[in-house]
Amino acid sequence: MQASAFSTLLARKSPIVLDGGLATELEAQGHDLSSVLWSSALLRSNPHAIVDAHRAYLDAGAEITISASYNASRAGFHQLGVDGDEADRLIASSVTLARQACDQFATDNPDAGVRLVAASVGPYGAVLNDGSEYTGNYGISRDVLRQFHDHRLRLLDRAGADVLACETIPSRIEAIVLAELLADVETPAWVCFSCRNAEDICDGTPIADVCALFREHPRVLALGVNCTAPQHVASLIEKIRHAAPHKAVVVYPNSGECYDAGTSNWSGTTQADDFVAFASVWLAAGATLIGGCCRIGPTRIRALARSLQIA
Repeated sequence: MQASAFSTLLARKSPIVLDGGLATELEAQGHDLSSVLWSSALLRSNPHAIVDAHRAYLDAGAEITISASYNASRAGFHQLGVDGDEADRLIASSVTLARQACDQFATDNPDAGVRLVAASVGPYGAVLNDGSEYTGNYGISRDVLRQFHDHRLRLLDRAGADVLACETIPSRIEAIVLAELLADVETPAWVCFSCRNAEDICDGTPIADVCALFREHPRVLALGVNCTAPQHVASLIEKIRHAAPHKAVVVYPNSGECYDAGTSNWSGTTQADDFVAFASVWLAAGATLIGGCCRIGPTRIRALARSLQIA
C-alpha cells in the first residue's frame, strides 16, 4: 500500500502542530455561531469565513487543519431546510474549503512544507447539540449509532482529506462502532477521546481500555485526547502509550474551562496562558501531534509552533 501523506508526516519523527478551535476563531472574526450547526452552518451561509479561519491557523504555524464537519449532519441541515443530497454536498465541502486554505497558504509560502487536511468526525452527541458529547448518554441503540457514523464516514472518506479525525469520542460503545467502521475506510485516521479526569473517558471507561480496541487497527495511525482539560493530558498520554505502544499520540486539549450546553457559555478558570508550558510536558511524555481545541486560538497556536520550532 502506498504511503499516505499523513503517514509520511508521522515518519518525520518530530512534533506536528495542529490548529486550534475553529469555532473560537470564527467567533473572534465576528461570526454568529448560535445555529444548531455551530460552525458547520457557515458551510452554507459563508464558506469564505471558514477558509479564512483555517488560514489564520495555517499562518500561525499549524501543519494540519481540521475541517468544519464536527457536528455537520443531514439531520442538522434538515432543520435549516436543506435536503439530504445538498447536506451531503455541504458536509463534503468542509474538506474542500480546508484544502483551499492549504493551497492558498502553499502559494504564499512555497518553502513552508506540507500542510494537511483532517476531516472532523465528531461524536453523535455533537449533533444533538445538548452537551452529550461530554457524557456519551445518547439514549439510542448501537444500530442507530452505527448507521449515523457509517453514512458520514463514507462521505468524508471520499472527500479527499489526508486523515479522518474522529474526535471528542466520549463512550466505549461509540469507540467500538468506530473501530468496526474504520476498518473499511481508505483514508488513514486518528481517534481522540474526551476525558473527565486523568484516567477515564467521559462515560467512565478507562482510556487504556478504549485505546486497546485500536492497538492493531490497520487504518488508525494515532490515538489521543481532545477537548479535555490540560492538566489531565500528561497522565492520559502515559496510559495511551501503554495500551497502544505502536500508535502515534495526538493531543489537542481545550482551555480548561467548562461548557454549559444549556446556556452556551464557558465558565471556570482558563489555563490557556500556560498552554505552551503544558505542551512541552506533553511532548516529553510522548505526544507527536499537538494542538488546541475550544478556546485555543491562533495566538496560542503560533506560540506553540514557535516553541516547537515549526513556525
